[in-house]
Amino acid sequence: MRTTGVLRIIVVLFTLAATWLFASTFLKNTSMHSINLKTWLRSNTELNKKTPLTQNKCNNKKRCPGHTFSFKIISGAANVVGPSICFDGNILMSNVKNNVGRGLNIALINGITGQVIKIDSFDMYSGDIKNLLDFMKGISKGTLVLLASYDDPATKLNDEARKLFSDLGSKYASQVGFRDNWIFLGGSGLKSKSPFEQYLKNNQETNKYDGWPELLEMEGCVPKKID
Repeated sequence: MRTTGVLRIIVVLFTLAATWLFASTFLKNTSMHSINLKTWLRSNTELNKKTPLTQNKCNNKKRCPGHTFSFKIISGAANVVGPSICFDGNILMSNVKNNVGRGLNIALINGITGQVIKIDSFDMYSGDIKNLLDFMKGISKGTLVLLASYDDPATKLNDEARKLFSDLGSKYASQVGFRDNWIFLGGSGLKSKSPFEQYLKNNQETNKYDGWPELLEMEGCVPKKID
């Protein structure tokens, strides 16, 4: 009886020891797996924060499909900061390039190849309407037209010029007035109004700047061939 009792005690002690050893090893391994997972997640998060996202053309928020061109147009801010026109990753007009002026800043682009045809600015306050009309009447079918206003886009803008802009797809050309802000992308041969246009009226009650509305900014993707 005594031998049997001793054997039972030994078996119980062995079982307890084995159970403790198994539990200890299992918990230790589980803890290490948990720590490794957290470390991995933390490392990836820190890596993502340190690694900048690939910038899109013209620094746009979204990339454009291969069958389109990216663009960004920013109007002038009052009579202090000039406008900017970017197309397919290239800054065409800006203060830095020193090729913008008061009035209307316009870039003409081949709608299929994306090549720059011509860029120019036209002073609509002192009167550059003849040069503007000659410029616009020379636009061939399939040409993209990118426009950004600066300071005053409309004092000398007459009905003939407004009609030409409307034919390029503008909805607001007939409304643009003294010191309004206006940005637009249209094209020769469009059958409907362009979806790429913004207009902000000069209003003393709502103007962000003293005597001028706030600047406008527009970006997007335009098809390589005008329909």
